[in-house]
Amino acid sequence: MTMPRMVTLTAAFALLLALTAFGPDFDPVSNDCLNLPEEAPFNYANLPLPLFFNAPPIQGADNTPADNPVTDEGATLGRVLFYDIRLSVNQTVACASCHKQELAFSDDATLSEGFEGAHTARHSMGLSMAKYYPNGHFFWDERSGSLEEQALLPIQDPVEMGLTLDELIYRLETTEFYPSLFESAYGDAAITEDRIARALAQFIRSMVSYQSKWDQGRQQAPPGPPNQGPLPNFTAQENLGKAVFFDPELGNCAVCHGTDAFIASEARNNGLDTDPSIDPGLGGVTGIPQEIGLFKVPSLRNIGLTAPYMHDGRFETLEEVVDHYNSNVQPHPNLSHQLRIGPSGPPRHLDLTEEEQEALVAFLHTLTDEAFITDERWSDPFCGTPSSTLQPLPQQGWTVFPNPAGPTFTVRLDHWSGHPAQLRLMNSNGQQLRSWTVFQPVLQLHRQQLAPGLYYLVLQGQNGASTQPIVFE
Repeated sequence: MTMPRMVTLTAAFALLLALTAFGPDFDPVSNDCLNLPEEAPFNYANLPLPLFFNAPPIQGADNTPADNPVTDEGATLGRVLFYDIRLSVNQTVACASCHKQELAFSDDATLSEGFEGAHTARHSMGLSMAKYYPNGHFFWDERSGSLEEQALLPIQDPVEMGLTLDELIYRLETTEFYPSLFESAYGDAAITEDRIARALAQFIRSMVSYQSKWDQGRQQAPPGPPNQGPLPNFTAQENLGKAVFFDPELGNCAVCHGTDAFIASEARNNGLDTDPSIDPGLGGVTGIPQEIGLFKVPSLRNIGLTAPYMHDGRFETLEEVVDHYNSNVQPHPNLSHQLRIGPSGPPRHLDLTEEEQEALVAFLHTLTDEAFITDERWSDPFCGTPSSTLQPLPQQGWTVFPNPAGPTFTVRLDHWSGHPAQLRLMNSNGQQLRSWTVFQPVLQLHRQQLAPGLYYLVLQGQNGASTQPIVFE
């Protein structure tokens, strides 16, 4: 009576193994169809940028390292990774979940939601023009020294995506389309954390916004610096806002955002009443007292799409941002000199008229690039529902990796209740070969003397038993 039951279970296990061939807990329907160009990849390496992008102020700010230039194939791989929910531990969020194309790769939530519903400590920064942040440091507190370094940290963050790099590599290696994408990008199919980081960095550096109303006007105007004269395609209000933005006697916004990239060169303190004991910014990373309260300055391009504003998302509208600089900059020992009266004086308030404030907001909206936020090059490549809005996939609640496994393997309980459980290793005939009592959410286990082949792990907890196949090589 037991043998037919065992045959039936083995067949079911074989089906489960087939369904999990792409990695732990993988749903083969929801995220396994790619819509990529068939003939040749999209053009990422040689964007048709306006001539003024080749001027020294922008060219000199390019943080692309010599050993990781943007290539069409590398950015294509980066695009797939950026939108893939496999990069989170329970396959519920992707990079694109907190950096949405329609919002210039920012998030409209004040604090972004991670893979289990917890929230990030800071607002998600827009990614467009990341290539032109000259010191090449990333995150609001600039704790990563390069975009390549930054790219892997959210994946491993316990709030954001919660995945180990070993498990990430395993998932990609056992997903059908990734080896060929890596081969196209790098010449062979090897999947490493360095290559993942480089591809993501290439895709993000390719996010250059260059088709806004501002760009159209700059190309119609006579050659020269961006602060010279009105633009022919602007309204009177927008040209007044442009004058306010660039005039040292009015807004003087250009002192920090003066190039056509509209991005500052380093972290600044902009007079927010931030409690340094809660968030010291750059000073919390460097330990330098003079850098407490300094934060990275993102580009103003597409600023009309990236609300809420500031590192903590405190301002909901551009009008509130303008009001802050107009009359509410707070004293701070490290307040940037651009916002002071004199090199070390008190905060400077703009004291703009209501008309000038409204004009400044109108000018900022000319930096919105509708083509950028709809361009297929930077869109979700997966078929069907966008990854950023997928409902959570059904989970078994525990993960086995790598699989196939060598001498050692890891079992992780994704929703550890704190109660002891029993883990058993069975062969395909239903015989128990090993048994462990589980007292912690992550176990590093040894295969010992078992022969290569197909086995099964059975986890018995308070809510019943669950089985996953494992192959020993």
